[in-house]
Amino acid sequence: MQIDHPMAVETAATAKSTGGYLTITNHGDAEDALVGTKADFAKVMLHQSEEKDGVATMTHVERLVVPAGETIKLAPCGYHVMFMGLSDPFEGGTEVPATLAFEKAGDIDVVFNIEERGADTDHGDMDHSSHERIASRDP
Repeated sequence: MQIDHPMAVETAATAKSTGGYLTITNHGDAEDALVGTKADFAKVMLHQSEEKDGVATMTHVERLVVPAGETIKLAPCGYHVMFMGLSDPFEGGTEVPATLAFEKAGDIDVVFNIEERGADTDHGDMDHSSHERIASRDP
């Protein structure tokens, strides 16, 4: 498993929750699944945001399958890591550690970069090698 560009956006001083985003690539020969997330500073869960008939909903997801040879992007308005119960705001330019738990690959520690509000968060195919945290683990 390869984890690319784990990030979140800075929060307001009073915010108690925020989303985290990243890309997961499964370089293995078999599917794997993200089955948990954790951090020392917050309750962390995997969520999915959807809009249906003009109503936005967010639901807890127990298991997110990452097929062999494919990439899954966790992004706003879709799947995301939800940090809840924040006691301190996320400040732009800082980092927060978390752990992703996979069925086969096991636990993978990642560091989420906190980006300033209004920063370009749609990085597409841009080369992040100079500033992005990448974590990998063979299945």
